[in-house]
Amino acid sequence: MFNKPNKNKQRQKRHLRLRSKVSGTPVIPRLSVYRSLKNIYTQIIDDESGVTLVAASTMEKDIASKLDGKTKVAAASIVGEAIAVKALEKGIKKIVFDRGGYLYTGRIQAVADGARKGGLEF
Repeated sequence: MFNKPNKNKQRQKRHLRLRSKVSGTPVIPRLSVYRSLKNIYTQIIDDESGVTLVAASTMEKDIASKLDGKTKVAAASIVGEAIAVKALEKGIKKIVFDRGGYLYTGRIQAVADGARKGGLEF
């Protein structure tokens, strides 16, 4: 009998491996991305103090109102731009990107491109 691999468990292992190298500081915080089947969530985190500085997702009312008729990739780009605007308001200009163990393609890449378009530097 064929055993199907657990993709989420594999992603979590990749994420732990990535997190051993990527860490946010108060000067250069970490932009973390989580992707569910319907939504995408982003946070800018200072790992030294363990605090989320800024967060944005497709669940927020102001972002969700812009998503009518858009694809999930377009929605991810809008979330990336929204987190960039919120970060710039808090004085955050430079970040470290944490792709969360996901491949850097599709929605994850769209978040990164949207954040760059919004004014954040990686």
